[in-house]
Amino acid sequence: MTVLPYKEDDATKKTQVARMFDSISWRYDLLNHLLSANIDVIWRRKAMRELKALKPKLILDVATGTGDLAIQAIKSLDPDKVIGVDISDGMMDIGRKKIEAKGLGKKIELRRGDSENLPFEENKFDAVTVAFGVRNFENLEKGLAEMLRVLKPGGKVVVLEFSKPDKFPYRQFYGLYFQFVVPVVGRLVSKDKAAYDYLPESVHAFPRGKTFTDILDRLGYKNTTCKPLTFGIASIYTGTK
Repeated sequence: MTVLPYKEDDATKKTQVARMFDSISWRYDLLNHLLSANIDVIWRRKAMRELKALKPKLILDVATGTGDLAIQAIKSLDPDKVIGVDISDGMMDIGRKKIEAKGLGKKIELRRGDSENLPFEENKFDAVTVAFGVRNFENLEKGLAEMLRVLKPGGKVVVLEFSKPDKFPYRQFYGLYFQFVVPVVGRLVSKDKAAYDYLPESVHAFPRGKTFTDILDRLGYKNTTCKPLTFGIASIYTGTK
């Protein structure tokens, strides 16, 4: 099932997602930290720990948004370069300002790029990362296959994505929070009702847990893992080439 931000629109999911993130970019970071009680910062640090042993020098951050994971990669791993790609110019404009303010302009480069047609040659990157972005891919398997294509042999992919708790009472609380709190707060702060209705819908439709690692296995990833975070609210998925 394809979940769209703007259901009455005939545009493709990719076009709608780009427009949605352009619309909310000015409030995205505030809402991200507010709605997650800043736990998303901890999740990003844990995601980057998955790459510690690899010591990657060149990292690709797909669906980079405002660059939070790219910035965390520099802090945690000190690579030579992180290239972030995204289809939303509005999000990257915010990201570039943050990167310059932190003095990281020489270490992080943000480029417009489509996850399903990455503008890089095969076997280029030591690691590929994506945080809260794969559920927005128009074609999930094509995007994941592209990430594998540009990864060097022996390299590693790290995906951080929302999930759904299975155990009581976390499952019930999570359901109520995502159904009622997230859309209300999101539309009040961002002024875009559709964007924060789309968030819980896209999380619900996402193939989480073993279903997702099975997709990675089928595409050719090796040593795939899934690590739940914070009672299963999010998960870190990894795979190697």
